[in-house]
Amino acid sequence: MEKLDIKILSHDIQGHPTHELALSVLEGLSENPKKLPSRLFYDDKGSSLFKKIMQLEEYYPTKCEAEILKANGGKIAKHMKGKKFNLIELGCGDGAKTITILNSLREETKSFDYVPLDISQAAIEYLYQNLQKEYDQKIPFKIYGLVAEYFQGLKWLSENASDQNMVLFLGSNIGNFSRPMALRFLRHLWHSLNPNDVVLIGFDLKKDLDILYDAYNDKKGVTKEFNFNVLDRINKTLNGNFDRKNYQHQGLYNVQTGAMESYLISQCEHEVYIKDLDKSFSFKPWEPLHMEYSYKYLESDIVDYATSTGFEVIENYKDNKGYFVDSLWRVIK
Repeated sequence: MEKLDIKILSHDIQGHPTHELALSVLEGLSENPKKLPSRLFYDDKGSSLFKKIMQLEEYYPTKCEAEILKANGGKIAKHMKGKKFNLIELGCGDGAKTITILNSLREETKSFDYVPLDISQAAIEYLYQNLQKEYDQKIPFKIYGLVAEYFQGLKWLSENASDQNMVLFLGSNIGNFSRPMALRFLRHLWHSLNPNDVVLIGFDLKKDLDILYDAYNDKKGVTKEFNFNVLDRINKTLNGNFDRKNYQHQGLYNVQTGAMESYLISQCEHEVYIKDLDKSFSFKPWEPLHMEYSYKYLESDIVDYATSTGFEVIENYKDNKGYFVDSLWRVIK
């Protein structure tokens, strides 16, 4: 069986204390209000939980995007027709949606190398196993897995990108960034690419608030577990003593920022001691610990993001309900 070629730029920090992780936790818990960076969600267990979230009845983005890619994969692939290029996917997931794009690209293009990037090595290996099943053990293109955070991956990309590139940033991962952070990320991406490279980015559109609330507060409690896993990870990695019983999970929509926000809300006065930081953090009753932003957009926001960072919008592809957009951009240099 062919072996997957994986380059590790960022060692999976599950079970491996690092200065970077410790510093992120120290800074976040020292702020007022307290917060933890959303990248902490995605250790191996967190990635597995997110796969379960994507399968939930209430969680519409995955279904909407799959519909978009199935209906428009051929149109998207035609923009790389006859070219040899790198297909780079930032945050690869399990590949279920990507397979649609991969098959469309195989029909339209000369050849490509597929570079899935994820913070979790296990996620990349799981994706590779799914591709082996899809192609009966004979994957018809080269794959180079990249274990890295986004900005590490973009640095690698700027140093290793071929003459032509297509970047996939699906699943509304852009929504985890505030506007300043998103613009910074997109400018980094633009700097890492070549003229006329293309980028396909998923944007979750603004919609009925009940639909949003249900998607981030599912009946089975998988999203709740996804959030609590961050506390477990800190306990395991940095020798903390977070107690789940002291918190309640809640997803709320902020009408001023246009974002769904996830919180773990303290239910009592208590202290958390993290041995590797040699520091205690005090929580008051009903004090929120911010876990994640998930920004929602208007189509005019998408155009603004593109034109503000050196891209032009080629076309927007929407699902039948108008819940989600995959936006195809071109690099202008």
